[in-house]
Amino acid sequence: MSIISVTNLTFAYEGSYDNIFEHVSFQLDSDWKLGFTGRNGRGKTTFLNLLLGKYEYSGHISANVSFEYFPFHVDDKGAMTMDIVAEIVPDVVQWQLIRELSLLQLSDDVLYRSFDSLSNGEQTKVMLAALFLKDNRFLLIDEPTNHLDLHARKLVGEYLRSKSGFILVSHDRSFLDHCVDHILSINKTNIEIQKGNFSAWWENKRRQDQYELASNEKLIKDIKRLSDSAKRTGKWSDEVEKSKNGTRNSGSKVDKGYIGHKAAKMMKRSKNIEQRQQSAIQEKSRLLKNIETADRLQIHPLPYHKNELVECDHVSIFYGSNVVCKDVNFRVEKGDRIALCGANGSGKSSLLKLICDEDIPHTGVARKDQQLKISYVSQDTSNLGGQLSDYAASQGIDESLFRAILSKLDLSRLQLEKDISTFSAGQKKKVLLAKSLSEQAHLYIWDEPLNYIDVISRMQIEELLLEYAPTLLFVEHDSEFCANIATKVIEL
Repeated sequence: MSIISVTNLTFAYEGSYDNIFEHVSFQLDSDWKLGFTGRNGRGKTTFLNLLLGKYEYSGHISANVSFEYFPFHVDDKGAMTMDIVAEIVPDVVQWQLIRELSLLQLSDDVLYRSFDSLSNGEQTKVMLAALFLKDNRFLLIDEPTNHLDLHARKLVGEYLRSKSGFILVSHDRSFLDHCVDHILSINKTNIEIQKGNFSAWWENKRRQDQYELASNEKLIKDIKRLSDSAKRTGKWSDEVEKSKNGTRNSGSKVDKGYIGHKAAKMMKRSKNIEQRQQSAIQEKSRLLKNIETADRLQIHPLPYHKNELVECDHVSIFYGSNVVCKDVNFRVEKGDRIALCGANGSGKSSLLKLICDEDIPHTGVARKDQQLKISYVSQDTSNLGGQLSDYAASQGIDESLFRAILSKLDLSRLQLEKDISTFSAGQKKKVLLAKSLSEQAHLYIWDEPLNYIDVISRMQIEELLLEYAPTLLFVEHDSEFCANIATKVIEL
């Protein structure tokens, strides 16, 4: 066990006036299983890169362990998998590698295939096995679940649960719950650490937010009451001061000693009220700094004149001699929210593209009305770049609405003025989702819409879909999202 200490860390990218981190201090135990969470663009990957020494910063990071980042960069994906593992772990011991692969339910046959012939899930498992063969390393595991199917996520979760000494960046709630014992969260104004899994952290945060909102409401009332009281006391004080001179016409003598004593009491009361008011204002200023806003989203599905929108009739998809799915039959009817499930490589994305009229080699028929309007969210964000205004114009969507949705998904006004190519992976995915939410459509087809998307935004999207109930056909490996949203599940 050793301590990783972060002291007074401050960092901003070169040319930027905005600090990603400002005077941040905390300590980590190198034996912990840390889940790392925070909204997109808050600096999770940046922090991992700071641990790796990739950027200059002010402050201090000290540790008695070396850091190792996942996923590894693979230069030659056509190389034999065993050779790639040997590059990652030069002193690899064969039986230890086979043991790790076995824990991940992966046959050692994969070692003697080219790396690019492995599925995304197989590649992830091989690299994780190599990662945990490194001794005296604190492991920085950055979103290992993207593109992993539900079964693979469960396996990887079980594997990580048996390990320790890592930071795991993930937005999959059930995955985090399964394999971490502490949560490291990047909030609006600080970084905090809490013992327990994600659900425990979220419940504590929800309670803290509710307490702060209630305290804030009480302090607002107290400040108003004290302010009103101060005005009344000031008015009374003026009246007392005037009475010192007495009423000339009355002929009566004024007891100036009594009035002076009364004025002094009024002054003391006024000072007490002022001090209490300032104290309440200071206490209020400490509240609400880390409450996350999650404004209500909207979607505008179009009514459709038929109950059936799409029918797949004995559809088989193939690439060369490889049949990826065979004899698929299902219907999409009005109001359905269908989760298309299956292992990686089972043809889910190809089927969605076929329905969207892409040229996919197939037999059988995917029927739909030519008048059917579809809004599609792709897995791929690699082609995104340029200004948001140009992107909105190219997609034929209302720019004001598009920007408003992105703001609700926690993109700042400053971020909205930047080139899309500089966005984080999660922010790029939000661009595709905001585009879809800006479109009026009969059917929404979303292919892994939540990849890289932060937890709070996932919950926003869940609430939106449950409230507006659009017809939706989607592929998603977040088990909690599927359980909450899907009205039907189709297994390939």
